[in-house]
Amino acid sequence: MENVTERFLRYVKLDTQSSEEDTVPTTPGQIVFAKILIEELKKMDLKDISLDEYGNVMANLPANTNLDIPALGFLAHLDTSPDLSGKGVNPQIVENYDGGDIILNQEKKIILSPQDFSELQNYIGKRLITTDGTTLLGADDKAGIAEILTAIDYLKNHSEFLHGKICIAFTPNEEVGRGTDHFDIERFGAVFAYTIDGGPIGELEYENFNAAGAKVSVQGRNIHPGSAKGKMINAILLAQEYINQIPKGETPAETEGYEGFYHLTKIHGEVEEAVLSYIIRDFDLTSFQKRKEIMGQIAGKLNEKFGKDTFVVEIKDQYFNMKEKIEPVKHVVDIASQAMVAVGVAPDIRPIRGGTDGARLSYMGLPTPNIFTGGHNFHGKYEFIPTFAMEKAVEVILKIIEMYTEV
Repeated sequence: MENVTERFLRYVKLDTQSSEEDTVPTTPGQIVFAKILIEELKKMDLKDISLDEYGNVMANLPANTNLDIPALGFLAHLDTSPDLSGKGVNPQIVENYDGGDIILNQEKKIILSPQDFSELQNYIGKRLITTDGTTLLGADDKAGIAEILTAIDYLKNHSEFLHGKICIAFTPNEEVGRGTDHFDIERFGAVFAYTIDGGPIGELEYENFNAAGAKVSVQGRNIHPGSAKGKMINAILLAQEYINQIPKGETPAETEGYEGFYHLTKIHGEVEEAVLSYIIRDFDLTSFQKRKEIMGQIAGKLNEKFGKDTFVVEIKDQYFNMKEKIEPVKHVVDIASQAMVAVGVAPDIRPIRGGTDGARLSYMGLPTPNIFTGGHNFHGKYEFIPTFAMEKAVEVILKIIEMYTEV
């Protein structure tokens, strides 16, 4: 039986970085990874193994008892974030971490330091896996995939461990908010599910942001600068005026906990036209709707100053807070919390300042809270994961499965 660290180190070598392309999945590397996983599932002799045209991998392990146990699902995603390259990932292993600086890249002087990331102090004496300072690591969410398959492998090799039907799935495009666009809930077959897609050890989440994406198009007028007085309208400068109207102190860098934000993610601009890309996030639905209204109001105000349709705002909802769908079946959270305690992990129940496939699955009729993978600093070159945290995630998955036989 391959251990979770060995699986993880194999998986991170594969480039599965998402993109903003309209294809499904957005990058061919996700299909390459999916096909590799299909072969592994076949070797494990799972049932109903499939890879659909959209990149969704599904399989199940049939129940080995006649007990009336609801079918449980465990999910993770194939892709890594488009924020930093996932090509040529070269993981470094730090044995018996001593609490000091970790040199990720000597040549580029990139250092993972407890002065910047104090959580490192929690892992003195532990084995860590880091990047080499040039790419992300990919624990989000290849650690989740490795943890699920290691747990399933354990069940296959321990027939005395009684369990109901276990459904597993690995989805594409989660990092660009499209992970469940083509997910077949009925085919998946689970009654309750868990995404293994959280951060540090102990995280357990059933609340997430309400989320929307906003595109602000700014129309200018380009005239030769030698004769532009009174005629040129510089869309880049107008875009700056829009940015300055966004409420102050409400960016990701200035908020925490249940506080929402506006996040400017991209600017593309020329004199003739500029485009601003924002994401809007808030836990409270009323506040979320207000944020969207404010973005439209800013455009309206500036259009009065600069002319009709100078600013056009397009807003598209992405996902909603799954708390509303989880609370009626809160036992799915309680069992996960009890499972963590049983294996020596302190549950850290907190809102997700982001989203997972579970948010959309919950609104599709499959209640799906989120459980830790063990990783830190996702989406960047300072990403790292303690190996013992991955091992604990496997234990938690197995304990959840065991506890459902006792309900």
